Amino acid sequence: MIADPDLDRDARAGNPLERLNAQLARMRADQPFWADLPDAPLDSLADLARLPVLRKSDLVAMQAQAAPFGGLAGSPVGHLRRLFVSPGPIFDPEGRGPDWWGSAAALRAAGVQPGDVILNTFSYHLTPAAFIFEAGAEALGCPVIPSGPGNTADQMTAIGQYRPRVYVGVPDFLKILLDKADEGGIDRTCLEIGMVTGAALPDSLRAELAGRGVAVSQCYGTADLGIVAYEDGGPGMVLNDGVIVEIVRPGTGDPVADGEVGEIVVTRLDADYPLLRFATGDLSAIFAGSTGGRRIKGWMGRADQAAKVKGMFVRPEQIAAIGRGVPGCGRLRLEISRSGEQDRMHLLAEHADDSAAAPLARKLAEITRLKGSVEVVAPGSLPNDGRVIADLR
Repeated sequence: MIADPDLDRDARAGNPLERLNAQLARMRADQPFWADLPDAPLDSLADLARLPVLRKSDLVAMQAQAAPFGGLAGSPVGHLRRLFVSPGPIFDPEGRGPDWWGSAAALRAAGVQPGDVILNTFSYHLTPAAFIFEAGAEALGCPVIPSGPGNTADQMTAIGQYRPRVYVGVPDFLKILLDKADEGGIDRTCLEIGMVTGAALPDSLRAELAGRGVAVSQCYGTADLGIVAYEDGGPGMVLNDGVIVEIVRPGTGDPVADGEVGEIVVTRLDADYPLLRFATGDLSAIFAGSTGGRRIKGWMGRADQAAKVKGMFVRPEQIAAIGRGVPGCGRLRLEISRSGEQDRMHLLAEHADDSAAAPLARKLAEITRLKGSVEVVAPGSLPNDGRVIADLR
């Protein structure tokens, strides 16, 4: 029997605040890690900002201390479907049920129809990406060629024999396959749709692929969260059902205004592996005033901007602490350069009062234990790109 993805989507939908409060109650009762969550239900989704952020970088230590999932799983290991090992190592579960990762909506939005043959070039070894899309394909009723990455000769054989309409994988490998087919005189005109993720898709590459007959769509997700957002023909990416997304100032858990670039923080409403305010380390922004569902601008780089200066690490959370220590600050950016064979730090700070430079310099030295120069700039003048530390060396 083919699972109905609409039924599963409906099961993940509903009132997000009600579902969040029900999940918080389960997490507090069943999982020791979350025992200190507030007893009272949240009054609004904005109240999430009062709760702590869980960073992906914390998972390695947590899972080493409490195998296998650091006390975060909501289901015992024996009830899960698959168990993955991602680089780190980080251990990720897959629960049971149709389209557990939420990829069917992304595939459907890209134009995938029941019965379409899908060439899945993500790895089927230990990591979940291939299985994320395998589950969505099954929910849609699509057969899958589990080709994995590389081995282009066998990929050509599969394309010639099975005539897949859909490519799933990273964008660069799709171009490689098209080039290989054209060089070998292999008919690859069956490939009409590309669902890509895991690497940047420049406009130039998207245009080239479209010119060669493949309409490419992107989605954004992680091995911990599944599919968070996907392209659907509107601006940026629409958020998937079953996730609550915040954009916060890098190094903090403080939400920024819609339209401002910051770190993607996701709460996943799932019984098997509930994640609360999970900081992905990726940058994006919410589209202000967008229609057709809440949207992000897609992947815009990494928020992990730690840099070593004179043998000491300087981190985004330290820059955020400097800004909190001087009232009236807007965006801050620490520029690190080399001069006279020495590391130099120069802090740019948005502030309406030039006299803020002195207290900012004191905070910079106090918090980083390093000296640097400070320049006060006009409010709104620093780029809205999420960069807190710019290493110019």
